[in-house]
Amino acid sequence: MKKENRGFQWLAHIIMIVLSVACILPFILLIVASFTDENTIVKDGYTFFPKKFSLTAYQYLMSNSASLLHAYGLTILITVVGTLASLVITSLLAYPISRRDLPKRNFFTFLVFFTLLFNGGLVPTYLVYTQVFQLKDTIWALIVPGLLANGFNILLMRTFFITSIPEALFESARIDGAGEFKTFFSIVMPLSMPILATVGLIQGLGYWNDWFNGLVYITDPNLFSIQVILNHIMSDIQFLATTNMGTQTGQGAGQLPSETVRMAIAAIGVVPVLIAYPFFQKFFVKGITVGAVKG
Repeated sequence: MKKENRGFQWLAHIIMIVLSVACILPFILLIVASFTDENTIVKDGYTFFPKKFSLTAYQYLMSNSASLLHAYGLTILITVVGTLASLVITSLLAYPISRRDLPKRNFFTFLVFFTLLFNGGLVPTYLVYTQVFQLKDTIWALIVPGLLANGFNILLMRTFFITSIPEALFESARIDGAGEFKTFFSIVMPLSMPILATVGLIQGLGYWNDWFNGLVYITDPNLFSIQVILNHIMSDIQFLATTNMGTQTGQGAGQLPSETVRMAIAAIGVVPVLIAYPFFQKFFVKGITVGAVKG
């Protein structure tokens, strides 16, 4: 029996190693390609061992270094403020509907679930944000749309509250005279770090990778996030590469590092996420599996 278990463990380890390598190799290829000479990619295609390396793609991006740094700072601000605010709103809604003594609890839960199935659509949403709330060309246009709580995150946090926080703690707090807010901030929040980290990571990734809100609601270049800036750079290169204008310039569209710039843009956009993820991994794994195993 022990030999069978050991064989199963070895097989499981081998499978996980293969899957891990399959996940890592594309990212390594992306990084290598971003440092590869453009002509080498055009001639030989993507390879882990290119014949010629080049920094042209990053030099091209650094020609807009001032706007990139400004966009990075703005994106970090939006991500931090939006994530913290959305955590507050999400937890304040998830906690009441997790309590069995809340009147109309199932009704409010259904309203949250309903938002996962239907939404108002782009046109009504645009009109509400621009004409009712007057958010166009303001930093709030990059925060508020993601701030209005995501139904999946609310239900995920609600499930954690129900399955991971004993009802006896609420009864003890009530006996000691603690109100709902005292119970929430003194008992529930300290015990909810795994799910807070999980939802925070999901929300943070959403804010960091968001380019759609900037595209729809922002026309002021000073309010462009890093994703919007990178998208514009890529669009400019594609425009020059597909028109006669580029071939008539001194450099020529054919000389623009379109393929390598695309890889460099992806690398610049994903590196901060890779740096932050290890700090949340422990909580993320514990929080995302909430309800999967019951003691």
